[in-house]
Amino acid sequence: MRKWFRQNNKNSYSIAALMPLLRADLAPGPRAGIMLYSFATPQAGEVYHEVNQAREAGLDALFIAGGPHPSALPEEALEYFDYVVIGEGEETLPELIDAIETGRGAASVRGIAYRRGEEAIYTGDRPPVDLDCYPPFSSILAPIEITRGCPWGCAYCQTPRLFGRCMRHRSIPVISRFARRHKDIRFTSPNSLAYGSDGRRPRLEKVSALLEALRGQKKPIYFGTFPSEVRPDFVSDEALEIITRHCANRSISLGGQSGSPAVLERIERGHGRQEIESACEIILEHGLIPQVDLIFGLPMESAEDQKMSLDLVRWIEGKGGKVRAHRFMPLPGTPLWEETPSPLSRDAEALLGSLAQKGRLSGSWG
Repeated sequence: MRKWFRQNNKNSYSIAALMPLLRADLAPGPRAGIMLYSFATPQAGEVYHEVNQAREAGLDALFIAGGPHPSALPEEALEYFDYVVIGEGEETLPELIDAIETGRGAASVRGIAYRRGEEAIYTGDRPPVDLDCYPPFSSILAPIEITRGCPWGCAYCQTPRLFGRCMRHRSIPVISRFARRHKDIRFTSPNSLAYGSDGRRPRLEKVSALLEALRGQKKPIYFGTFPSEVRPDFVSDEALEIITRHCANRSISLGGQSGSPAVLERIERGHGRQEIESACEIILEHGLIPQVDLIFGLPMESAEDQKMSLDLVRWIEGKGGKVRAHRFMPLPGTPLWEETPSPLSRDAEALLGSLAQKGRLSGSWG
């Protein structure tokens, strides 16, 4: 059966990691085949509509869903899809497709959901994958995923719910091998400065060894920048000295999330506002620009909490840093999934809009 991935600019990293594992195209095949979707919550409505249209048009295909949204809400996804791959897909997806093509049935495949009549069947958890056993990309280039999983249980975040709280790292030889294909080397990680560690305490000798190995390729290295970030409590003079010695980036992406100590505690960030400000100052002292992610509209955010975040925005901008603002979106599988976002004040809209016009702020907070 011919297979194809539905690719867009929101799921390209996921597709890049799955393409090496099975023969599949990026364009629709003949009427019979397997159609593969990976999507997050913001794309769910559009994807469901597209699948409905395909079925109404009589497309003779099986539809398989994966990604953050179907993994958290498999029963919802099964209203539109034939199968849902839950969590990591490197082992599960090829095994599921083999079961379909050989006719042995999906019940033997762990880590999926499907319907038997009106009943949704879940086949059980699958152990976390060893990242070294799977390439981060093949035909589609993507930043190299160096770490998966996160020990911190931030209430808004799907990462520890999808990939577990035990950090898993790709080894330096494997990272180096795939870095040879890039003109400049970039990474994805929940916290770049946690590379090689348990995610709660840095192992900077591991970070240094990784960057030293890659430096031999004589290419620009971008570490701790988008699409990755670093935690404020991992920023230190030693960490910044390693980055400035080996890397080409002029900025550091910093996960701050709120300027309110009370909100930071309630979302279980594991650090306070002081750590955010201290990290910004250390980054600036080393000649880099802090780009701080902040979430506005968290459910527990009062008017006073929001004012504290706006004060932090002004402080960061005044110091020469930048802010990446986000409007809180409830994500399924997280403790805040069914919570209602707090409204943005007029002051927040005015300040964020003004700084965006000056090029000091980016993101989406509407």
